[in-house]
Amino acid sequence: MSRRAVQGGEDAAVFSLDCRRCPRLAGHLAEVRSACPDYHARPVPPFGAARPRLLIVGLAPGMHGANRTGRPFTGDYAGILLYGTLHRYGYSNRPDGTAVDDGLELRDCRITNAVKCLPPQNKPTPVEVRVCNAYLQQEIAALPEGAVILALGRIAHDAVLRATGAKPAGFPFGHAARHALSNGATLFDSYHCSRYNTQTRRLTPQMFYDVFEAIRTCLG
Repeated sequence: MSRRAVQGGEDAAVFSLDCRRCPRLAGHLAEVRSACPDYHARPVPPFGAARPRLLIVGLAPGMHGANRTGRPFTGDYAGILLYGTLHRYGYSNRPDGTAVDDGLELRDCRITNAVKCLPPQNKPTPVEVRVCNAYLQQEIAALPEGAVILALGRIAHDAVLRATGAKPAGFPFGHAARHALSNGATLFDSYHCSRYNTQTRRLTPQMFYDVFEAIRTCLG
């Protein structure tokens, strides 16, 4: 895996489609590629603006969504509410994402995942989250001053705290919670826009919109 120096003299992992740092995930993806040869079935890169004021952090690629298409939240149920909301608030040029060549573009926004590879049963291990955190650290370090980070779910929330060196006890997860981070960014929390959460109405569209209203106010 290639590496490059960043400010302060520390090394940060440079994202690679060939990353195999987690043996369990690499083995699982090999099995998926064999069973579904037309699937992306590799680490999924972030998508969107290079230096956005809004960074959205999800959990991990879904089997028939990002793992299939190669773009976060594209082609699965979780992307319906997310991309529809991004379009509603001016962060995208269209309200849905179906494939990497569908013409979707993000404006001042970037989407990534706490874990870049599809985990079995959609459950990464704590070790896998920690290993992949080097990529998230780099993404957050590249954000402009005053940026907002939106964590979709507790695992994404905890991954952001790890990436910024914050202690979890001081930043409890909660839907619509807002946290000032030491790097100058603001962390917002939301329940994940998964099929389960939206169909059980643990997360309604209005609840999601309310978070984006708060983000818009924060960014001015």
